[in-house]
Amino acid sequence: MKKPKPQPGLPTREQILRFIEASKDAVGKREIAKHFALHGNDKIALKALLKDMTDEGLVDMAPGRAFHKHGGLPRVTVLRVVAIEGSNLWAVPDRWEGTAPPPRLRVMEQGRKGALGVGDRILARTEERGNGHVAHPMKRLAASAETVIGVLVEDVGPGGKPMIWLRPADKRARFDFAVADKGDADIGDLVRAELTGRGAAIKAKVIDRIGDPFAPKSLSMIAIARHEIPHVFDGETIAEAERAARLPLTPDGREDLRDLPIVAIDPIDARDHDDAVWAIADEDPGNKGGYRAIVAIADVSFYVRPDGDLDREARRRGNSVYFPDRVVPMLPETLSAGVCSLKAREDRAAMACHLVIDKHGKVTSWRFNRALVRLRANIAYEHAQAAYDADTPRDDWDADVLPTLRNLWACWALLAKARAARAPLDLDLPERQVILDEAGGIAEIRVRDRLDSMRLIEDYMIAANVAAAKALEAKKSPVMYRIHEPPSREKLVSLKDYLETFEQSFALGQVITPAVFNRLIDGFSEDDRLPEIMQAILRSQTQAYYGPANAGHFGLALGSYAHFTSPIRRYADLIVHRALVDSYKLEVPGKPRNLPARTGLGEADAKGLSRIGEAISALERRAMEAERETVDRYVAAYLAGKTGEIVAARITGVQPFGFFATVDGLGGDGLVPVSTLGSERFFYDEAARSLDSEHGRVSYTVGQRLDLRLMDANPVSGALRFELPDAPEGGFRNRPPRRDGVKGKATGKDKAGKHMVGKRGRPANIKHKGRRR
Repeated sequence: MKKPKPQPGLPTREQILRFIEASKDAVGKREIAKHFALHGNDKIALKALLKDMTDEGLVDMAPGRAFHKHGGLPRVTVLRVVAIEGSNLWAVPDRWEGTAPPPRLRVMEQGRKGALGVGDRILARTEERGNGHVAHPMKRLAASAETVIGVLVEDVGPGGKPMIWLRPADKRARFDFAVADKGDADIGDLVRAELTGRGAAIKAKVIDRIGDPFAPKSLSMIAIARHEIPHVFDGETIAEAERAARLPLTPDGREDLRDLPIVAIDPIDARDHDDAVWAIADEDPGNKGGYRAIVAIADVSFYVRPDGDLDREARRRGNSVYFPDRVVPMLPETLSAGVCSLKAREDRAAMACHLVIDKHGKVTSWRFNRALVRLRANIAYEHAQAAYDADTPRDDWDADVLPTLRNLWACWALLAKARAARAPLDLDLPERQVILDEAGGIAEIRVRDRLDSMRLIEDYMIAANVAAAKALEAKKSPVMYRIHEPPSREKLVSLKDYLETFEQSFALGQVITPAVFNRLIDGFSEDDRLPEIMQAILRSQTQAYYGPANAGHFGLALGSYAHFTSPIRRYADLIVHRALVDSYKLEVPGKPRNLPARTGLGEADAKGLSRIGEAISALERRAMEAERETVDRYVAAYLAGKTGEIVAARITGVQPFGFFATVDGLGGDGLVPVSTLGSERFFYDEAARSLDSEHGRVSYTVGQRLDLRLMDANPVSGALRFELPDAPEGGFRNRPPRRDGVKGKATGKDKAGKHMVGKRGRPANIKHKGRRR
């Protein structure tokens, strides 16, 4: 399109719009004035005209004071990567104020150094192409640090004057920020705010009211907002889910397993049911003492098909996120809690893994097919355990449920035998469970019991996951592996140094296997320091991730492992299901209307597994952090009414500025600042993870149990603060002057190399922003 020729005098609205649309570069007031040859008073009039056009909704102003047509995209703008689909990367505007949903742009990455990932921000030139837009990256931007998620509180300010403050939701934040503009938000609201100014003059301006996080069953809103977890499905996704839910379910292309008494055993509070199991003694004379088993998994790939709106949204989420007060599902409820969920006495589509297990617990063969199942029962772990232990069925069970449980336990005895021989890493760490009452209040916080029924299901799922990986390898098909690499030497050295403080040796020259760590755990089995040893071993491990290049699973002591058993809540499992459909020709007959026809993986996704794996691994880490933070917030809310009380605690971490402790039986980390520990100087021993007083009178070490006074519990951030029971109010402030002679530093080192901790535990030259809490 040719650019219009400059016109004398002030241009019309239509002329300005045509110029903005035709320009390939960003258009600001200067470019418009230059193009239309404006001078003097005409420039002043142009400024007023552009303001009028903005107020009328004809144009929008992008960052950098560049204009673009209302509802459209600036020529140059900041984008945020939101999805990876096969080899394609998709982004949306980092800030979008239009009433319509933000446009998705395909990012053209050719020639770029360093692959972009979900969450990255880029400055890009946008181009309209066909019915959509593409983006040409100009440079990668640093993560945005100008917005803060927090809760508005009212408190006194300088001079005792009442003020509104923003209390950040990040546990690491140490200061509140004065609010310059709260918009339409109220005290107690969770908001997103922009920080303006510098140093002590920083102010917060509310740009988005999120809601009331303290309403019943709403505390998870803080983590959802802070981590930008998508929690609302758009209309197109819901519409596709409803169309998929109406797909006819017939035995065509499926093995009919409805006569088998298959059962699902899940947590008592499970919201969806991915998996169900069945087992029976094998009648084959060649497998005497062995069993046949079926692990039936929800056939999500039948309903969620590649390249549809459902698939794009599922990949954008990566997984379901489970909070005490809600679930943010990967799939709309129509599917996740509806037709995909394996429910008793209802026909369901399943992907069945048939296993043959010998008398030693080794899986000798497997096959996969699509099936039609009708479960006999959905059973809670506790109920399954109680029924098996008492050998008595529940009143509402069919007659064949208890015999099925007996067979499942007998077959599991073989799988457990093989597991023991394999010797996977055995870290039995407690899991906190928040129990809410009907009104959304906290009824109880407890450690979840570890039952044999849970271990039983774990071992069946592991067997099916291994079979899925090996089945795909047998066809030389792409596999989305679940990878857990061995610990790095650096982490092993750190573990060795820590164990030496317990007078426990750890040889770095040995071949490191999970059994090495298990023997270490066994050596402390009668020691009350066992939880600290297991935590130290956990810290030495690498983080598991998804990818197409197999490196084995160190923790499970397995050479090939893939996630297959939870496709309702994990996108990785859906990828594995689709790969099995392609490899074993399991497409179901028929071409549904208004839905993608294919249910297999497809060539584009097969080639893009590396990028997909990176994306969903990052989303998994985000979900784990959000879930952990929310439990901490519930713990803080539970303890908020107990401030001033003495609690039994255990030291979980030591730093030069103090030590962290957790309340026995509840969890939640809180800081004991070094300034409250006493009038002596303290030395920080990094190897021993301890704070030692100068004259050796007292030492604080990881794992040490002690009574502490709870001074503060902040449900907004989940942070706790403790002091010693006999500490004077405000801690010990009158310490002797520093002796390290280094001005402006919090620590020096003594001749032994230990850090000398100053009385305030922080550098003297750091100025805080906002108001210290």
